[in-house]
Amino acid sequence: MSDPALRAQLSFTLSDTHFDALGTRYRGKVRDVYRQDDRLFLIATDRLSAFDKVLTTIPFKGEVLNRLAQFWFEKTAHVAKNHVLDVPDPNVTVARATQPFPIEVVVRGYLTGSLWRDVERGERKPYGVPLPAGMGKDAAFPTPLLTPSTKAAPGEHDAPLSEADVLGRGLATGQEWGAIREAALALFREGQAWARSRGLLLVDTKYEFGKVGSTLYVIDEMHTPDSSRYWRAAEYETRLRAGQDQAMLDKETVRQWLIREKGFSGHGPLPVIPEDIRVRTAETYLSAYQQLTGTALPLVVGDVVERIRKNLTTHGYL
Repeated sequence: MSDPALRAQLSFTLSDTHFDALGTRYRGKVRDVYRQDDRLFLIATDRLSAFDKVLTTIPFKGEVLNRLAQFWFEKTAHVAKNHVLDVPDPNVTVARATQPFPIEVVVRGYLTGSLWRDVERGERKPYGVPLPAGMGKDAAFPTPLLTPSTKAAPGEHDAPLSEADVLGRGLATGQEWGAIREAALALFREGQAWARSRGLLLVDTKYEFGKVGSTLYVIDEMHTPDSSRYWRAAEYETRLRAGQDQAMLDKETVRQWLIREKGFSGHGPLPVIPEDIRVRTAETYLSAYQQLTGTALPLVVGDVVERIRKNLTTHGYL
């Protein structure tokens, strides 16, 4: 039975923000980002996107994302520099403004999700990377694959890139891409090791990077259920042998519901997401948070916008 706080919070979910005093706003799929000189205010809303479309809101989702991103930024600070300056509210990160690379750097440990769908459609060298022969759905790669894509505007689809595309289009210099590749793979190794120690498999994830001068920073978010796929490690082999879907702790649950129940994969009218699905998805996010951090998120029902306003004022940002 779900926590009653989840249903109670449905009427308070954070779908949009308007804090004009913070600077110029950019509305991403999930985050509202305000720029003020050399710093950014990233506000994680409760918006849920799937197939590059914003579909609904999920109770406490923004708080889970922001808290979990901070958990991972702190845990991986020895691997790569990150952009975090302050966290004045559970939904808000104050960050160093960087020059972002227009690339979503996706690292994959398993043949699943969109990459498996590419293989089913007959792709043999997606992202310019030849796949090992004979691999089935959800099989582990011998070593993780880097599969970059464009960073599309809200409402548009990310497009696959090969590493040659990244260089050929001038999205990064050879030296910059080498540093990004090294950092992404090192962060993924770190994430996989911690997740496994917590009974989970970090299946795939996406990173974003920016630079200040020649210094590289990890930006946006890291290893959250929005940017990553997690499976339960104890069930992996049994489900793989049986040809069953893996037990997931991410928004793939919503993607599969959309595909199976609504025949939706990003095209056509946006389906209405029922409250039960929204609550179940919230439970998944909260479960991921608790399993990864070892701490349950305290659920405080209430107006998120007013809490953010109060905390930003207290910290001198408003």
